[in-house]
Amino acid sequence: MNKSIFNIPFQHDDINAKTVIGLERISEAFRALLWEHAKEVKLSPIQIQILIFVAYHDDKLCTVSHLAKEFNLTKPTISDAVKVLELKEMISKNKTSADSRSYFISLTKDGKEKVSQTELFANPIKKQIAKLTTEEQESLFGTISTLIHKLNASGVITVQRTCYACKYYEVHNSNNGYCNLIQKDIVSKAIRLDCPEFEEKS
Repeated sequence: MNKSIFNIPFQHDDINAKTVIGLERISEAFRALLWEHAKEVKLSPIQIQILIFVAYHDDKLCTVSHLAKEFNLTKPTISDAVKVLELKEMISKNKTSADSRSYFISLTKDGKEKVSQTELFANPIKKQIAKLTTEEQESLFGTISTLIHKLNASGVITVQRTCYACKYYEVHNSNNGYCNLIQKDIVSKAIRLDCPEFEEKS
């Protein structure tokens, strides 16, 4: 039998294949919601994602090079999106003190307004997750956070800022996590997927 996850007979009897297909369906829902908002505000999905990312991240992460890694796209693709956003006066380019040739992106007033119009696009998914029991929510998050870490370790996901990959994180007794930066135990539900203090383990 063809063991492709897309082969229906195989998929029916393989829980891992069904899980991957399930994740694909959720990904499609995310993209559909994003496209819907993109059409409403006359921006491309990646332009919206860039605006939202810049709104909530440190300047050092708001460069073309990092955005390309963040969204698994080429630098020219990100540069083109940034040029359009600059023409629409939603972002401004700011030269860095270390290198006059490089710059980081910040939002203008119009850019901030556009973020407020679009950043809730994924709320329909969040609404359904909120209907799960507390135990189901914590189990789901624990599985997803672990999967993200493993995909990053295998090179599928290029960028992550989770506790598991951070130099401050370590596992103590009973498999409990501990953050040496804030000096606190980290239970599974407290694991961060996007930590501003993240520093990659050497």
